[in-house]
Amino acid sequence: MAETRNIIPLEFSRALAELHEMHWRPGLVVEEIGSPQRIAPHSIALSAELCSYGDDDDVLGNGRLILLHDPAGNEGWGGNFRIVSYARADVDRDMVTDPLLPDVAWSWMTDALAHHNALHRHLAGTVTASYGKGFGDMEDADNRAEVELRCSWTPRLSDEDRLMGHLNAWQDLLGMVAGMPSMPEGIVNFPRHTS
Repeated sequence: MAETRNIIPLEFSRALAELHEMHWRPGLVVEEIGSPQRIAPHSIALSAELCSYGDDDDVLGNGRLILLHDPAGNEGWGGNFRIVSYARADVDRDMVTDPLLPDVAWSWMTDALAHHNALHRHLAGTVTASYGKGFGDMEDADNRAEVELRCSWTPRLSDEDRLMGHLNAWQDLLGMVAGMPSMPEGIVNFPRHTS
């Protein structure tokens, strides 16, 4: 089994090349992290932080993306690739209590995939909106509201349908969750000031 893991299939090698060619948006710091070893014979995982453009470089949101590949295919995936994604950001307290937030956050994911023509199947996930209030010695320090989106999908990859669309969709999702959507070319976001 160990010898099989050392041989990188052509499909996965092509996906890795696209991953390394990806030009991430300004403020998005992406690095490779350890990937799960038991889910699929081949995998790569990324961690990302979306930072503000100010001098303090506040982290506005973060996420992870895992690309799994099983050359033999996986019946549960409906293919031989699977993308697992996580995105999280602090939000305003008023926003987290809005009952429409989960539906809106999910639409950010589906719209990003559609916008980048990232063909896929078996999209599944959850959106969690939560608010925590501190008490006692933590009364001022631990009040936070956040939204978290976890999802996975099977990308349809071929010579024409590349991984790049899925990577662009994921970075757009991170921007939307963090309140810093990608802007059209030539237009930039103003720095976001947090109190």
